[in-house]
Amino acid sequence: MNKTISFAIVHFLVAFSVGYLMTGDVLVGGALALVEPAVNTVAYHFHEKVWVRIRNAKVADSASALVVRKVV
Repeated sequence: MNKTISFAIVHFLVAFSVGYLMTGDVLVGGALALVEPAVNTVAYHFHEKVWVRIRNAKVADSASALVVRKVV
């Protein structure tokens, strides 16, 4: 969870900076900084969960392969 929070803070700063630099408007930069990273942080959380499942599936497949080899 710390990694996700750290990512959110960095993303907030980047989104604000880009929005402000592109428009020169603090409100637009602030709006982008609040909305875009919030959505992206949620997406990142689920992205990580998918990769954990993929990794766990690979470990399970490897364990199954070892059991099959020992039996044969």
